Amino acid sequence: MSVTLSANQSTVERTWFKVDAQGQVLGRLATRVASVLRGKHKPTYTPHFDTGDYVVILNTDGLVLTGGKAEKTIHYRHTGYPGGIKSASLGALMQKNSAEVLRRAIRRMLPKGPLGRAMLRKVRIYRDAEHPHVAQQLQAAWPYADELKTD
Repeated sequence: MSVTLSANQSTVERTWFKVDAQGQVLGRLATRVASVLRGKHKPTYTPHFDTGDYVVILNTDGLVLTGGKAEKTIHYRHTGYPGGIKSASLGALMQKNSAEVLRRAIRRMLPKGPLGRAMLRKVRIYRDAEHPHVAQQLQAAWPYADELKTD
């Protein structure tokens, strides 16, 4: 008889990964980062527990949008006042704050509720190569190194 082990706070080991977003496609990068934040790359993955690792993403100003998504994709928000619907193209949002566009893409791929919010706190996104995470000893070789450029 085999025993199924469930991850808990004392058995999870977290590492810090560094990813260079320069030249990467927005959606492909977001799916891989969301997978690492959830911990799906580990054999100890447990769906109801946060087993993921930390991810530091650099150079988000170099993200690429494929096809005509920069012009065709429209994002809406509401001010809360009557008639307060605002819209902007994805290209305009990328020029304004590419880090926030990537954060939204990752957030929407995580579970909804407290578990997803806890996972999202483990990602740090920067528009350029400067970051304050030298003490965390970031690893450049992350689970999807063969698919994405890491340095």
